[in-house]
Amino acid sequence: MIGKLKGVVDAIGESHAIIDVNGVGYEVQLSVRTLRNLRLQETASLTIDTHVREDAIRLYGFTSEIERSWFRTLQTVQGVGSKVALGVLGVLSTNDLANAIALQNWAAVEQAPGVGKKLAQRIVAELKDKAPALSVAGLDVAAAAKGTTAGTDVAGEGLAAAEAISALSNLGYNPGQASAAVAAALKELGAGADTAQLIRRGLKELSR
Repeated sequence: MIGKLKGVVDAIGESHAIIDVNGVGYEVQLSVRTLRNLRLQETASLTIDTHVREDAIRLYGFTSEIERSWFRTLQTVQGVGSKVALGVLGVLSTNDLANAIALQNWAAVEQAPGVGKKLAQRIVAELKDKAPALSVAGLDVAAAAKGTTAGTDVAGEGLAAAEAISALSNLGYNPGQASAAVAAALKELGAGADTAQLIRRGLKELSR
C-alpha cells in the first residue's frame, strides 16, 4: 500500500493531480484546498490514503497525517464517502473542522459540496467525541515539525484549543464535555486566548 508520495507535479486537474515519481505518474485525488497550493513542475510531498477495489485503485493525497486522519474519520459517518470527505476538507481546514464540531456549528460544514443540512448535523453530532483526539494528534504533529514544545503557539487558536481539551480530558472530563467547554471559552475570550486562559475558562464552564 502506498502511504506517501514525493515527486514533481506533472499536471493539475479539477479534482486531482499527476505526481511524477522517478518517471512514474501517479494520479492522486485531492481537495480543492490542497490543489490550490500545488504548482506545476514543483516538488510536492503528500500523505496518501490508498483505496483498493475490485475495479480500481484510487490514491487520495493530503498535506499532513492529521488531514488524512480526518478524511478517514469523516467516512465513519453514514452518508459520507471519499468525495464528500474531500469536499469538507476543501472548505474547512482541520482546525476549522474541529472547532465547527466542538461548537456544533453544522452550518460551517454544510458549506462543503454534497453536504446538506441533515448530513452536516449528523457529522457534527457523531464526531463530537472524536474531534478532541484528532485535534491533539494535530498538535503533536505540528509541534514535532516545528521543533517546539507543548504550550507554544505554533498555529494559533486551533492548537491552544487542542492543548486545553487535552488538559481537561486528563483531569477526568470526557472528550465531549472538554470540547464543549473549550468551545465556549473560545467564543468568550476570542482567538487570541492562550492555553492557560482556555483551561481556566473551561473549568469555570464545567463547574456550572
